[in-house]
Amino acid sequence: MLKRALLSLLTLWLLSALVFAAGQWLPGNVARAMLGPLADAGAVAALNHQLGTDRPVIIQYAHWLAGLAHGNLGTSLVYRAPVASFLGPALLNSLKLAGLAFAIVLPLSLVAGVAAALRANRALDRFLSVLGATLAVVPEFVSAIVMILVFAVWLQWLPMSATAPPDASVLSQLSHLLLPALPLVFVFFGYFARMTRTGTIDALAADYTRTAILKGLPFRTVLLRHVLRNALLPTITVATTQLGYMIGGLVVVESLFHYQGIGGLIFDAAKSKDFPLLEAGVLAIGVVYLLTNLLADLLYGVLDPRLRDGGAR
Repeated sequence: MLKRALLSLLTLWLLSALVFAAGQWLPGNVARAMLGPLADAGAVAALNHQLGTDRPVIIQYAHWLAGLAHGNLGTSLVYRAPVASFLGPALLNSLKLAGLAFAIVLPLSLVAGVAAALRANRALDRFLSVLGATLAVVPEFVSAIVMILVFAVWLQWLPMSATAPPDASVLSQLSHLLLPALPLVFVFFGYFARMTRTGTIDALAADYTRTAILKGLPFRTVLLRHVLRNALLPTITVATTQLGYMIGGLVVVESLFHYQGIGGLIFDAAKSKDFPLLEAGVLAIGVVYLLTNLLADLLYGVLDPRLRDGGAR
């Protein structure tokens, strides 16, 4: 675990350096974006000097890195306010949306994958396979627009905006988040279901399954105690790592539903060349990725005693 933690710190440092360097290649000028296209060149140069964006890139990065070492994420160049005041709420909003999508897609995928495996090469298996593959290739912005037209415009079952009022109840917040969560469910449903189907078929053909059946155990007992425990292990652990992608890949969905999440925050920071906000947003996504991967490793060790035994030896 200590080794993983040290490697994670190295990964985050490389990520920050890469993003800061790439940000320098983005078109535009910070002061020009703040003052407008008609601003005087002298005023633009003075503001760039005040913000420090006219200093060498290495100096800017070292200054930001020194502040980060002291727990200071910096000040937004555009909003002139602490980055943490924007980053925290945006990350929390994305966590809510990704968490809801994850809570919907994981049980649906597991049930569909097991059902397809138990009826392999039959009508239900073919239907679920085609459905999952079709949903996976449809871009998120296409499925999101279709969901808006069907459930928000025509049927008017769900609100079009993902942002609930400040005093909304938990159920009201879920109703606002359900529509933007559906495109994420569609993208991951086929992937998770296919993994579950493959794992279940392999477990059904394994020696321990045949031995349990030959001992006279009921098939339901064999399925629950032997097959599913081994078949669902890779799916659950891989699905846990995908939670990081859900949080970091929400730019399109958040834009369509006017949701103030981390994806939209990073996109706006990149457009305005707001380096402190851009750096903090990307690092937040990096931390989420590392934590979800670490959680997947821990979960795999908990569910598979062989890993713990091997580590003990």
